[in-house]
Amino acid sequence: MRTFCFGLVLATGASVAAAQGQVNVICSVQAEWCNMISTVYARTTGVRVNMAMKGSGEALAQLIAEKDNPKTDIWFGGTGDPHLQAAEQGLTLEYRSPSLPQLHEWAQQQAKQSNWRTVGIYSGPLGFGYNPELLAKKKLPVPRTWGDLLKPEYKGEVQVANPASSGTAYTMIATLVQLMGEDKAFDYLKGLHRNVGTYPRSGTAPIKAVARGETALSISFVHDGPGEKMQGFPVETITPADGTGAEIGSMSIIKGARNLEAAKKFYEWALTPPAQEMAAAAKSFQLPSNKAARVDARVPDFRRIRFINYDYAKYGASAERRRLIARWEKEVNALPR
Repeated sequence: MRTFCFGLVLATGASVAAAQGQVNVICSVQAEWCNMISTVYARTTGVRVNMAMKGSGEALAQLIAEKDNPKTDIWFGGTGDPHLQAAEQGLTLEYRSPSLPQLHEWAQQQAKQSNWRTVGIYSGPLGFGYNPELLAKKKLPVPRTWGDLLKPEYKGEVQVANPASSGTAYTMIATLVQLMGEDKAFDYLKGLHRNVGTYPRSGTAPIKAVARGETALSISFVHDGPGEKMQGFPVETITPADGTGAEIGSMSIIKGARNLEAAKKFYEWALTPPAQEMAAAAKSFQLPSNKAARVDARVPDFRRIRFINYDYAKYGASAERRRLIARWEKEVNALPR
């Protein structure tokens, strides 16, 4: 399926006359997916794609910094909470795509609650990555619940990204707050801190470290696991039995975009089934938002996962994000390990 989709998009574009123009994109998904999007879109349309790869937290910070003179036209991918925050702050443009009825309800809901300033393009559950070879060598069990990660035998064996720069890690905090209640969640995070070896900036860095044997466990989006495994690395994933959250990866047009019409065309293309199927071709295994897109067998089966009722509107608000991250910095990150 992956080869077919990639070839289909290239073949479709073979007859497209070279177009003029360019589009400036911040891309917050895996690098291979960003590069594939850039290459295929440029070849099929003739539009030059100027692609910058940034985590969703860093992308939001850039958009805030450039508010008065935007250099970006479109923001593709990354967790939905920062996209909602960008919408709330007036950084993104209201745009109602004619493709919305083709999308899953969760993707349409993301658009509605942002007043049509963003849209869901994929979804993926939060869970744990683990290296079975390392766990066996160290005689450690596979964690099954959030509470398992607090076990003293995991000291120094867990990686999770820094929530100040990573949408993945902020999703973890928001998930735990909704699952446990805020005070208990922060007590949990303080306990987890003792077992965390490092907090990298990128949300995908922890599972890459697991895959390469640099750490035994990660808190990650589980759709990032199969791509590492396909490269021959020993990595498996699991979702916590006591419940978890999911990201709604999103896409937004930037208010004041210099190449607005080009941005709208890219946006519409990115919502089509062939474009969304490229995720699996690039070893990214989220659930596509277009109902007609083919779903790769390695995409996590949402029917087998215990999800919390994640409040995307509340935890996508700028004030709530700032408050929770500030509390994490003060009460958790400042603690010794």
